[in-house]
Amino acid sequence: MLFRSVIKSITDSIESVEGVKLLNVDPGAATNRTVVTFAGEPNAVCEAAFRGAMKAKELIDMRTHHGAHPRMGATDVLPLIPVKGITLEETALFALELGRRLATEGGIPVYAYEACAIVSERKNLAVCRKGEYEALEKRFSTDTELPDFGPDKFTEEVARSGATAVGARDFLIAVNFNLNTTSTRRANAVAFDVREKGRKSRENNSVTGKVLKDENGEELWMPGTLRSTKAIGWFIEEYGIAQVSMNINDINVTPLHLAFEEVCRKADARGIRVTGTELVGLVPKKVMIEAGLYFLAKQQRSSGIPEREIIDIAARTMGLSEISAWNPQERIIEYLLEPVNSGLLIDKSIRSFAEDTASESPAPGGGSVSAYMGVMGASLACMVANLSSHKPGWDDDWSYFSESAAKSQSLMQQLLFLVDEDTRAFNYVMECFKMPKSTPQEKTLYQEALEKATLYATNVPYETMRKCAEIIPLLKDMTEKGNPNSLSDAGVGLQAVRGAIYGAFMNVVINAKTLKNTTKGSQIIEEARELMKNAHAEIDSITENLF
Repeated sequence: MLFRSVIKSITDSIESVEGVKLLNVDPGAATNRTVVTFAGEPNAVCEAAFRGAMKAKELIDMRTHHGAHPRMGATDVLPLIPVKGITLEETALFALELGRRLATEGGIPVYAYEACAIVSERKNLAVCRKGEYEALEKRFSTDTELPDFGPDKFTEEVARSGATAVGARDFLIAVNFNLNTTSTRRANAVAFDVREKGRKSRENNSVTGKVLKDENGEELWMPGTLRSTKAIGWFIEEYGIAQVSMNINDINVTPLHLAFEEVCRKADARGIRVTGTELVGLVPKKVMIEAGLYFLAKQQRSSGIPEREIIDIAARTMGLSEISAWNPQERIIEYLLEPVNSGLLIDKSIRSFAEDTASESPAPGGGSVSAYMGVMGASLACMVANLSSHKPGWDDDWSYFSESAAKSQSLMQQLLFLVDEDTRAFNYVMECFKMPKSTPQEKTLYQEALEKATLYATNVPYETMRKCAEIIPLLKDMTEKGNPNSLSDAGVGLQAVRGAIYGAFMNVVINAKTLKNTTKGSQIIEEARELMKNAHAEIDSITENLF
């Protein structure tokens, strides 16, 4: 079968499992290796992984397989990664069960690695894969090298399928750094400079000098500069360039942007340039956000900008689109897990939001509109801070304004959440009215549910008031220290916040008055009234002599 049709058959088998979402398929012609990423509930993911591995065993004959990337089986490595709602320890148990099933039902030799490793040395994938496919037959003749599960003889079936490493681990970043050279030797030199393992120590620090040894005759190694990384150099005929191919095993120890910077530094020291970056598979959103914030700080630019712009800065700086277009919507795992049609008010156009509000439906109503007025107040505070941080001649104060913009951006995001949360809270109350009330027990359950829902519907607009109150000092600061050309923008922001607070207050009152716990209701109303009084007084004081 053709390369693409083999991949399609394997991914079809994965997608045949209900509840599993195929997120990404990243084929590499030169490496003759495809990374497939899919997500779902644990049992469904394990079933899909089993079917995919069995289809790979059926279609791929390792006796004729060749590629630039290390490998030892038709399904070379199969890691389970906890995304949310499950611990790494729990994931490891699923991985072990998957490994046993691949061995017993599928006849595939399995090595367990990382968090589910049975043999401690095999936590390291390189130990499981040592010698690659070509060394498997010899390993089967040594008791200590036998797989953890599956056949203990190197049969024709094993020769065809090879072995699989099944593991449980946190997110790993697979990344290739493109170089302006075709030399594999020079790419390897850079890789050895940075990878944690480093290189063998040689006389006079030369490349070809005699390897140095300790008093016990063991070879000495010089560690690289990046912890929790593995790297090699190779030439990719498909692109006509050499690359440093790296796995970042712990992104908390070595973030992607620091790996990029260090590879650039070491390459430059050898007269080589990094011309771009190729991410393999998917990446967590926080990796791109951290990178974007890092590069913005280096440029002395404000970090209080939308998420998409922060990610774009990271992508452009690292040259993620040099080889092929890099689309964050297709490569960031959180974006792929989001529903295509969220149904959220904040995802609608301004026109659609207004038309939905104008319809006969009671939701969205005043609470959601109040929260959105607060959003506009926060966004204007953010805008003035960003313009001030970038104003010519104000360069020494860029970090001050950047911090203000970041705070405003955070409040804007929190209020955006409250836009939809107010409508959800209203719908929660409406659902309570539909509960059965035929028996005394049903009436009790109804009253309890309605009281709980009403209290929540009261607390949501009160939270809107609190968040809007936090915007006022930011806007005050911008009227006093911000770009004078944007004074009216800060003023409009203050009036948006004033309206948001008063509107949210009215929603607090109308909901709190229906609480059966009148003491609690009165307390919330008084606290909200005091918050509104203080906020309006502060806004009046700021705007009194604004123009």
